[in-house]
Amino acid sequence: MSRTRTAMLAALALVAGASGTAFAVDTGGMEAAAVPCTVDYKVQNQWDTGFTTAVTVTNNGAAKSAWAVKWSYAGNQKITNGWNAKFSQSGAAVTAANESYNGTLAAGGSISFGFNASYSGSNALPTSFTLDGVTCNVDDGGGPTGPTGPKVDNPYSGAKVYVNPEWSANAAAEPGGSRISNQPTGVWLDRIAAINGAGGKMGLRAHLDEALTQKGSGELVVQLVIYNLPGRDCAALASNGELGPTEIGRYKTEYIDPIAAILADPKYAALRIVTTVEIDSLPNLVTNTGSRETATPECDVMKANGNYVKGVGYALSELGDVPNVYNYVDAGHHGWIGWDDNFAPSAQLFREAASAEGATVNDVHGFITNTANYSALKENNFTINDNVAGKSVRESDWVDWNRYVDELSFAQAFRTQLVSAGFNSGIGMLIDTSRNGWGGSARPAGPGPTTSVDTYVDGGRYDRRIHVGNWCNQSGAGLGERPQVNPAAGIDAYVWMKPPGESDGSSEFIENPEGKGFDRMCDPTYEGNPRNGYNMSGALPDAPISGHWFSAQFQQLMQNAYPPLS
Repeated sequence: MSRTRTAMLAALALVAGASGTAFAVDTGGMEAAAVPCTVDYKVQNQWDTGFTTAVTVTNNGAAKSAWAVKWSYAGNQKITNGWNAKFSQSGAAVTAANESYNGTLAAGGSISFGFNASYSGSNALPTSFTLDGVTCNVDDGGGPTGPTGPKVDNPYSGAKVYVNPEWSANAAAEPGGSRISNQPTGVWLDRIAAINGAGGKMGLRAHLDEALTQKGSGELVVQLVIYNLPGRDCAALASNGELGPTEIGRYKTEYIDPIAAILADPKYAALRIVTTVEIDSLPNLVTNTGSRETATPECDVMKANGNYVKGVGYALSELGDVPNVYNYVDAGHHGWIGWDDNFAPSAQLFREAASAEGATVNDVHGFITNTANYSALKENNFTINDNVAGKSVRESDWVDWNRYVDELSFAQAFRTQLVSAGFNSGIGMLIDTSRNGWGGSARPAGPGPTTSVDTYVDGGRYDRRIHVGNWCNQSGAGLGERPQVNPAAGIDAYVWMKPPGESDGSSEFIENPEGKGFDRMCDPTYEGNPRNGYNMSGALPDAPISGHWFSAQFQQLMQNAYPPLS
């Protein structure tokens, strides 16, 4: 059970015996009706440097239109964030006052609030509380329960993973979709309205409540995609968001803060919550700015104002304060930052973001690569070290001097680079394998002809994209490896963070209330730009806006799945 203090003025005191059993104590014959207040203070989760507490206040006196609960700590406890109350602290003295929406406290009614706090040494429970100046005597009851230690090394180990019922229903409704409709996928929080639910969709609390149902008595991971930076995805209009480049304040107060408050609700403390933090953001500041041919004015703006770094840092700091949240920062993919001039600078930029806005490297549990992308997991028909017709594979048009030919080798190497940049040595990697299977009849059975390095690579590569820079609704793609834990050294899990069947962007401009633009990279007639070597986009036709169901793509992904579906 939780570490608990139940506070009463009179009538009944609970005294914990050595066994933890609560005994009633005679308090002089006073009736229970004389008790003006009860404060139930429960430490629901505690670790080496912090704790999460839930407080319930019951008012047995006259009805109130405003209230304030006060207590003092004996040690160095410091409240860091809270919910359902306004917190202030001066030294050891704490005040929790009502919010504008919960000031009414009826006679006999209760109000609940909670908070996270830091401490060092011992975390002694408060010995007294007051409600609007009325002292509530305190007696002890109970001992610690629940997850009180540090985070587990790999949140996926020994755990089920949440199946989003909305995605599952869409998949099951497709012919043949029932073969995969029970697979876990990410829940995308791609705008402020998604937190509470928009357009008839489930909000964050609804998903977490459903996760508790799916959890049962075992462990369960919930996968969330945090995706709403100011000036989001400055190099791809299809995934632009609702917040303008300068709206870092709204990002903090209207997006991250409400998410953090919900995740910190003690109700969800038993869930393992994995966050993918801001895809398509930080690498743009390395690859698509300045004098590079691939630069865009929008990315130059985001580099100059620093709001990508600030936003990611703030998200890591606030979400990282929740004990059961595991932050995995998006790290692009091998076809984006696998080149020498992108590789180390990206790791350094991630380190900078993990030190911004109160964040530290301890707020980063790991990184995720290939999110919503199509890079093959493992190219078995050639390696980066092969030489053909007097040329290195790196000289082929497809590899184009990249150091990596597939996502697994990149993720493992980038993990080492990130540790060198100052991240903890225990960080784990995730790889999104939702759409990188590249099976079907076009999958090569072996290496290509050795006539030239290009025929060798092009004839043997699984990834059938026209160019590695193509990213929107790719023709020929298939489902990849099914989600699994500890699949390779340094890899915590293969995941389906991008729900298969949800579009990357519309094939033409479509008016929408979600702030999502039209990117020509989603137009199958587009002949390209510097970021894809001026090649055709390779996108499927007739696609809806990003995040919306795309039946034709879903059918293709099943058809070209590798491993094949049974």
